[in-house]
Amino acid sequence: MLTNTLDQLFDLKNLEDFATLMIKLASPEDIRRWSRGEVLKPETINYRTLKSEKDGLFDEKIFGPTKDWECYCGKYKRIRYKGVICDKCGVEVTQSRVRRERMGHISLACPVAHIWFFKGAPSKISTILGVAPRAMEQVIYFARYMALNVDEDKKKEAIKLLETALSENEKQIITVFKEKKEILSSEAKKAKEKIEGKIKDKEQLSLAISEIELDSRKKETSISEDEKANLSRNSKLFENLISLVRGLKTLSILSEEEYDELATYGAADFFDAKMGAEAVLSVLAEVDLEKQSVEIRAEIDETKVTSTKYIKLVKRLKLIDGMKRAKIDPVWMILKVLPVLPPDLRPMVQLSGGRFATSDLNDLYRRVINRNNRLKHLITLGAPEIILRNEKRMLQEAVDSLIDASQRKATRRARGRQPLRSLSDMLKGKQGRFRQNLLGKRVDYSGRSVIIVGPDLKLNQCGLPKEMALEMFKPFVLREMISRGIAPNVKSAKNMLDRRPPEVFDILEEITKDHPVLLNRAPTLHKLSIQAFYPVLIEGSAIRLHPAVCSGFNADFDGDQMAVHIPLSRQAIEEAKTLMLPEHNLLRPSDGSPVSTPASKEMALGIYYLTSVDPKLEKCKNVFSDEDEAILVHQSGRIELRQLISVRIEGKIVETSVGRIYFNEILPSVFDFVNESATSTLIKKLFSLAYAKCDASIVVKMIDDVKDLGFSAGTLSGISFGIFDAVLLPEKGKLLKEAEIRVTDIEENFNQGLVTLEEKKRKIKEVWIEVSEDIADKTWALMEPTNPIRIVIDAKVGRASRDQVKQLSAMRGLVVDPLGKIVELPIKSNFREGLSVFEYVTSSRGSRKGLTDTAIKTADAGYLTRRLVDVSHDLIIRQVDCGSEEGLTIRKLDRPNSFIQRIVGRYLVNDVKASKDKVIAVKGDSINEELATKIDAAGVEEVVLRSPLTCLSRHGLCAKCYGWDLSTKKEVEVGTPVGVIAAQSIGEPGTQLTLKTKHSAGVVG
Repeated sequence: MLTNTLDQLFDLKNLEDFATLMIKLASPEDIRRWSRGEVLKPETINYRTLKSEKDGLFDEKIFGPTKDWECYCGKYKRIRYKGVICDKCGVEVTQSRVRRERMGHISLACPVAHIWFFKGAPSKISTILGVAPRAMEQVIYFARYMALNVDEDKKKEAIKLLETALSENEKQIITVFKEKKEILSSEAKKAKEKIEGKIKDKEQLSLAISEIELDSRKKETSISEDEKANLSRNSKLFENLISLVRGLKTLSILSEEEYDELATYGAADFFDAKMGAEAVLSVLAEVDLEKQSVEIRAEIDETKVTSTKYIKLVKRLKLIDGMKRAKIDPVWMILKVLPVLPPDLRPMVQLSGGRFATSDLNDLYRRVINRNNRLKHLITLGAPEIILRNEKRMLQEAVDSLIDASQRKATRRARGRQPLRSLSDMLKGKQGRFRQNLLGKRVDYSGRSVIIVGPDLKLNQCGLPKEMALEMFKPFVLREMISRGIAPNVKSAKNMLDRRPPEVFDILEEITKDHPVLLNRAPTLHKLSIQAFYPVLIEGSAIRLHPAVCSGFNADFDGDQMAVHIPLSRQAIEEAKTLMLPEHNLLRPSDGSPVSTPASKEMALGIYYLTSVDPKLEKCKNVFSDEDEAILVHQSGRIELRQLISVRIEGKIVETSVGRIYFNEILPSVFDFVNESATSTLIKKLFSLAYAKCDASIVVKMIDDVKDLGFSAGTLSGISFGIFDAVLLPEKGKLLKEAEIRVTDIEENFNQGLVTLEEKKRKIKEVWIEVSEDIADKTWALMEPTNPIRIVIDAKVGRASRDQVKQLSAMRGLVVDPLGKIVELPIKSNFREGLSVFEYVTSSRGSRKGLTDTAIKTADAGYLTRRLVDVSHDLIIRQVDCGSEEGLTIRKLDRPNSFIQRIVGRYLVNDVKASKDKVIAVKGDSINEELATKIDAAGVEEVVLRSPLTCLSRHGLCAKCYGWDLSTKKEVEVGTPVGVIAAQSIGEPGTQLTLKTKHSAGVVG
């Protein structure tokens, strides 16, 4: 709860001064001081007059008038009576907006514990008092007693009382059973006498007497056993009671049965037993924070650091010291007065049908007031303790539901709908006040539309629909119209704009020419999810996006939507131009790999088609003098695009193709002649090289040139594939039969007890995985290099790989179920042959795994990113060099393949020497790619580098310990938020990884 002086808190002019706001526990006096009056009735609005009820939750006397400058009864109206309090209705004449600020209060009939402080981990009340949280909860909810004011002298008397009672009870039991035995023997004696009078035969008489004696002995034995059992039960009961009394100290918890037993024997007089928040309040009132702090510190000194007791003591000390510093009285954790939220923050609105829609808080407050009033009434009536106790528990539950319903087990629901939203629910989570309203601002000058590909756009451009641009740039256009004299004022300019004359679009064209817009695609996982573009005005309603920037946004054109925002201030426009254009974001911040490259989909497929050689065409016998001659001959139709030819390039005869000559023409002059099939991987390598050697403008031109050439070559190729391009393996049936024989052998071995169940399952899985891989390999070998499916996979242009060929042409193999277990039944068919009914049912389990992973784990990955950002957002580059002499040792042995990648962009702590003491790199050097390759080639096994882990900066990090900014491959600038970048770099691929399962449909291997 917010606390400060009322004038400071509620004077809206002071709210920009953040020093006036603080979050701390409020005392009952504070709550009463904020309040403008007590809410006594649960009523809200009168259904006839639709005006607020007196003393109710919307009372105008407490919270202020509902109409500006008008009191409740209408006696005073207009601003001239400002500040007057009506003598008739008691309402102050002021603005109605005060109903957003003025609070009320409810005086509780009994103390109520605040749910934030006794429930949830860690429980603050439990920590201060050193009582288990569960026990504390039971006391507060009237399920157990808490012992207070234990008198040690009377305790000894109570133990004596119990010992006396034990011996008396034992005597009593012995006496009772002695009497029973005597009655039994007298009954047996009478029975004998009776029989002696009836039976004259001596033998029969002796038999009858022995029967009576036997029966009597049996009964006596049973009585003795009962006596023994009663004595042991009695001694156990008293032993337990005595040990309970001995162990009883202040704050001990007793169950109702235990307390009743003690009271029965008069041994409950040496302590006070209380229940509910009143008991906790009386204990907290006696807590001396200063004294406790000293005692705990002394105890910590005597406790082992590794023990759990030590951790508990440290936590307790931290809390007590925090309360001391903030000048908080622990008693304030128990509510005596409940604040009532201003009514305009929990509104009640009339709907068209005459019914009312109300905030859930009104329902929750109404329950609290009803129960509070009932409890007050019962107290005045002098109701029995058990009824009062139940009513107090219900009041506690009502206040819990109001403050935080999510902590309670049984949450109140609104007529079969969702649970009611409590005060905490309104603050926390994605839909809460902070994240939804305070941090999640709704932005003006923005639009949203579906994206489509813009193959004719340059890298820094996006296609913006004219209508959308006109609406977003409306104020700019209106100003320009007035300044040019097209319209005399804003109103006529607006009217003219609605008619859409041609000059409006000319003005719009001029305005947007050098005014970048920001494009954002949700989810915004890293900085590349928001980039700036120069808008190109287009017809239609869809935003056009350059195909190369899709990977940064993780966008595709299957119905994705993007938001457009306009930077308004000069500073924002300048920032967008210098930092946010795609030409300044060509590398990933996570690993420095090129991101906005035309290395995927149709562009890369076109380049691969262009640079690959058709094996069906014979090599041309002529030798061409240079590239131009070869192109001329190709244009005259004498040689094919993908035919092998010999050309003189830079004084050497090179065996190449016309397609490769076309490709090399668009590459920057720094490159040697690239004479191989350009797969997606090679294109990325070329761009990495270009970024290292060329200026950014040359790289941007290269991106657009490769994109254009790729699209035209892709169109020329006419590559498409049908189901019959998925080649079937003729000997597949034979291989499957062999596998089935092997599986049968394994099952026979299992039946004979030669292998265990686990072993059988593992061996069968191994057989099917081996067979499916074998069939897949043979099917792949069967595909000709000209097969469209093979071309697409060889080009590495998308997610397509040999795994998909395995499913299309070979056999699907084993699949996993949603829990990740392998289904034992293999799918022997492929998609070209078609699956059987059983196989479809089996494969549906794998598909289900893909869908569940997507739904559940994407949210988890997003939450992981959020937590990572939360933990590392304060890591900012604060200085250039902290002067640290320490570092982290990077060993080649750990991961030999990524050694170069791990040392690039870092600073050396020591000199790096080759085997013959030759210094390759000096201490303090920055390692670039060239130096890293040199170190690797020299056979250096380990390098000591500056690391953020050994940085000596007091706040944040220094540039030397951090190393390069991978998105620029230069030293990181002071002020860069490296913590957030690192968190996003881990979280972003995490989210993408969960979507991978979906594409393999749960197939193993």
